[in-house]
Amino acid sequence: QLQLVESGGGLVQPGGSLRLSCAASGFTLDYYPIGWFRQAPGKEREGVSGISGSGGSTMYADSVKGRFTISRDRAKNTVYLQMNSLKPEDTAVYYCAAKTPSTGWGLSPNEYDYWGQGTQVTVSS
Repeated sequence: QLQLVESGGGLVQPGGSLRLSCAASGFTLDYYPIGWFRQAPGKEREGVSGISGSGGSTMYADSVKGRFTISRDRAKNTVYLQMNSLKPEDTAVYYCAAKTPSTGWGLSPNEYDYWGQGTQVTVSS
């Protein structure tokens, strides 16, 4: 089965940066749309960013647009989320997820089939 492992989370001050990694085990991610999601305690899981299987199309939640960048490194079978200008409101557990390839994709958690265990991001002074 497709397994995903997130890494790169940690504690950072407001205005700082982190880069999250989503590494695949057992399968290549080349043809899977990949999404990044986050969930704070007591809150609904929300979509943050997504990238198409081809890597030619990306999308971002309004709350992170202009600050976060999603990318693929096919040689490393890894998807990244570069997070800049971090705010306390970005504090959450961040998950990556893979969607079975199809003609449509988006940032709804229900669309995605395979999930990692998450990595904690804490933005605090």
